[in-house]
Amino acid sequence: MNIAYITSEYSYNNEVNNIGGIASFIRNLSVNLLLLGHTVYIFLYSQNRNEIIEYEGVIIYKIKLKSFKGFTWLTNRLYFNKYINRIIYEKKIEILETPEWTGFTAFMKFKVPLVIRLHGSDTYFCSLEKRKVKFQNKFFEKRALQNADAIIGVSNFVSQQTKEIFKLDKKIITIYNAIDVKRFKPNYQEIIPKSLLYFGTIARKKGVLEIAKIFNKVIEKDETIRLFFLGRDNKDYLSGTSTLRMFKDLLSIKARENFFYKNAVPYNEVKKLINKAEVIILPSFAEALPMTWLEAMAMEKAIVTSNIGWANEIMIDGETGFTCNPKEHENYANKVINLFNDKSLAKKMSKKARLRIVSSFNQKIIFEKNYEFYKQLIRNEV
Repeated sequence: MNIAYITSEYSYNNEVNNIGGIASFIRNLSVNLLLLGHTVYIFLYSQNRNEIIEYEGVIIYKIKLKSFKGFTWLTNRLYFNKYINRIIYEKKIEILETPEWTGFTAFMKFKVPLVIRLHGSDTYFCSLEKRKVKFQNKFFEKRALQNADAIIGVSNFVSQQTKEIFKLDKKIITIYNAIDVKRFKPNYQEIIPKSLLYFGTIARKKGVLEIAKIFNKVIEKDETIRLFFLGRDNKDYLSGTSTLRMFKDLLSIKARENFFYKNAVPYNEVKKLINKAEVIILPSFAEALPMTWLEAMAMEKAIVTSNIGWANEIMIDGETGFTCNPKEHENYANKVINLFNDKSLAKKMSKKARLRIVSSFNQKIIFEKNYEFYKQLIRNEV
């Protein structure tokens, strides 16, 4: 099978700017396809130049942004569509997949089936955050979804919400995100005692500003706990300023002394840093099905997450860790402290967390579902 992924991000050459969940997902799926002897192409759109790279057996096409004042949305799409159809013909590509974010494939017509996988559209995230979505983003996202030959959601929650938000009458199947449980495994020897880690984008929707308020209460109960952030800072959509700066401004004096920040690191180093944390905090307000949760759980980390939407599809509160409303700062802080103080409970929960990932989010199991779906779509059986 020759398969191609259309995306704006992909992890290659250990570049630090490409460690997002979608990039991780596509990379993991690509590796598994290669192991079975299939050929994988990546089409990276809106790049600064045209370039062809081969990395780990994957053929990557960096495709330059074609801009024209006032019409870039059109000229870039037309150029990309023509470029891709030529490669499809030359390389005998049989199927395409892309995320729904901002509806990049709206108005495009391809010579092979197009799958759109729901990792969370701008419209979806705006709905969860109760903020206004840009008209053009919703328009393009809906048009792209309507034109897709098939739609896959990475959780039941994102599938149901997307169907309702866009009033779609198309069938959406759910195939969960997955993780390589052999690669993401525990290493207790590396743990730094009393370390609390958040990793991911530094953004309001990830619950980052709530972490400041939660950590202030954690520090009141135990001044030895240190908080570590790993991820890219993001401009806040409400204030227009750095989310990291806003976060620091919310910290108490003592909490600020115990806070440490590390910017985005190469994809291969993320795992090492997760291993060092004693407890993980992931209080997100808006996700589809977060890879960060799967990674932390697979590595047997004691974890406290949010309890919103998709959460109960991954976490079992009180068994695989704790779930909590991120706005309930005192309650959330108590759960964090509980995991630090009760080592036996933390170990019991973290082991159950890994078992849950191995049984339900194992890359090997989920990959088979994806592969079978691709074959059915190519045979026009979907």
